[in-house]
Amino acid sequence: MLPLFNTKAIATAAALAVAATAAAPAHAWGKKEQGFVAGALTAIIIDELIENNRHRKAAPTYREPVYRDPGPRYDTPRYGSVYSTPAAQAFNSYSRAERKAIQRSLRAYGYYHGGIDGSFGPGTYNAIVAYARASGASGHLNSAGGVYALYDGLLY
Repeated sequence: MLPLFNTKAIATAAALAVAATAAAPAHAWGKKEQGFVAGALTAIIIDELIENNRHRKAAPTYREPVYRDPGPRYDTPRYGSVYSTPAAQAFNSYSRAERKAIQRSLRAYGYYHGGIDGSFGPGTYNAIVAYARASGASGHLNSAGGVYALYDGLLY
């Protein structure tokens, strides 16, 4: 059973609603009102697009390290073996952790493709030669001080 309502109050409210609807002109919603509403909606949509674009630009972006292909170049050192070069002697003077860090840096720059083992070999030699050539420091490979400078640049 429905709750008790005053039937006279309900009938009066319904009559007023019908009377108010009939009193309003049929074409009160003209072109000017439609244009106003369309303009307001367009402004709201454009504002939302601008806000979304601002949030999209504010997001941080991750950039992969730039890969520089040293090419399949295998230099033979003028010292006879890669193990007797100043690069090898300087490399082996670092701690194992530092040697691994040097190889990781060379890999991040795209010059080293071998395993990160901290051992000096042809792969590490070719990577440091390619890195020195790309950075314009090829002359540093001829002296121990120059090679230390290259390695320290990769470490710090």
